[in-house]
Amino acid sequence: MAAKQPPPLMKKHSQTDLVSRLKTRKILGVGGEDDDGEVHRSKISQVLGNEIKFAVREPLGLRVWQFVSAVLFSGIAIMALTFPDRLYDAVFEGAHVTSKTPIRLYGGALLSISLIMWNAFYTAEKVIIRWTLLTEACYFGVQFLVVTATLPETGLVSLGILLLLASPLLFVAVSVYYYYQVGRKPKKV
Repeated sequence: MAAKQPPPLMKKHSQTDLVSRLKTRKILGVGGEDDDGEVHRSKISQVLGNEIKFAVREPLGLRVWQFVSAVLFSGIAIMALTFPDRLYDAVFEGAHVTSKTPIRLYGGALLSISLIMWNAFYTAEKVIIRWTLLTEACYFGVQFLVVTATLPETGLVSLGILLLLASPLLFVAVSVYYYYQVGRKPKKV
């Protein structure tokens, strides 16, 4: 009895067999569009999701604005905590400080807000950025109302007070602009 030789093995080249590749991808459930219209290249990307749609598309200049705000809040807070009489003199030009405690409390509040600003500067989460911008806009809005209401009471009109009246309006406008820009729905690419 002669041993019969097995036929030579036919090696299938699935890389070149287009129909085989398409069938395999169909079985795995990749390559086609899902409900959101996204085409996944692998099962892993399909399961984990596409991180691009979660990324915040930041408006131009947002990070610069956050940095300027954090530095401004920190600088005024440190000045109010360490040199309350100089800060009062810079704003009210020559008026005498009766008590340093309210100015230092103001500095403590600003320092707390500045810590929130610095944390928002380093985050990429849309909600945190928006809440920080809203906090900033509310702070400057309240500051404008308080200065406007106390202006007739004090009777002092100086360059510092006029600057204290004009600057919050600018800061509110910029913060509200970025608040709405960060909250906009991104365009589908």
